[in-house]
Amino acid sequence: MDHPAPRPPVLSEPGFDLYGPAIPDCPVIISVPHAGRNYPADLLAEARVRPHILRRLEDRWADLLAYPLIARGYSVIVARTARAMIDLNRHEREIDPAMIAGLPHDIALHSSAKLRGGLGLIPRRLPGAHELWRGALSWPDIQRRIDQFHRPYHAALAQMMMAARDAHGHAILIDVHSMPTLPPPAAGQTAPSVVFGDRFGRSASNRLVALAADIAIGHGLLATQNHPYAGDHLIERHGRPDRGMHAIQVEIDRALYLDAALDRPGPGLERMRGFVTAMADALAVENPGAAYAMAAE
Repeated sequence: MDHPAPRPPVLSEPGFDLYGPAIPDCPVIISVPHAGRNYPADLLAEARVRPHILRRLEDRWADLLAYPLIARGYSVIVARTARAMIDLNRHEREIDPAMIAGLPHDIALHSSAKLRGGLGLIPRRLPGAHELWRGALSWPDIQRRIDQFHRPYHAALAQMMMAARDAHGHAILIDVHSMPTLPPPAAGQTAPSVVFGDRFGRSASNRLVALAADIAIGHGLLATQNHPYAGDHLIERHGRPDRGMHAIQVEIDRALYLDAALDRPGPGLERMRGFVTAMADALAVENPGAAYAMAAE
């Protein structure tokens, strides 16, 4: 059983659904790039592994965390494309050349630790699944995926960010992800359940990240910043604080909103929806450039 959004999208593309007004009603925009559940038959036919292995790449049901914001009229973009097809949070040239047949010699590729670990633009492997695909993928197919899914998602997001900034003086992107439960940092300590990433201060005002962390604490959540997730291509690309555009990645422990099998929505969903909604509402009325008040001596 699927879980339909509270209202129909204003735009539905092959790779994403877009909700809310084209000119956002407030500075905050929501992106959910890794919850897509569309697995075309030709993709499954290319897979060496069973579909449930490919689903391990998903931020399982993370789009449900944004549904209250859709109902409230926020501008929200949600990927429909499965991450196994293409990772919207990677640079379009972050490609493992060993995966590609017929790669042109003049294509300059990007390397990264994530790529070397098997999680590039086209995911290659997962723990327990050394190779996801039966053979090399063709370069024309990779180009088709980029043109059909990756570029339109980022173009729509860039357009919304500029529209929000022009209408409200600044824009704030909340990029919603889920993560596996983290190990405790040390014996006797509690592991964080939320990680805020801002590319170590490069993609957003510190004031915004501090406010988001305060909201997490108010909801009984232990939060940390940039460790172990500092954010990736999406907030690096769309976060330009010097141009009035801020971007924060939010990683939420998926055990907090899924069932014990980490497969279906669980009893904690409403609590985590409340946190995401409160965070968006607080950031929507915050001025990223305002100075903190100084206490009297």
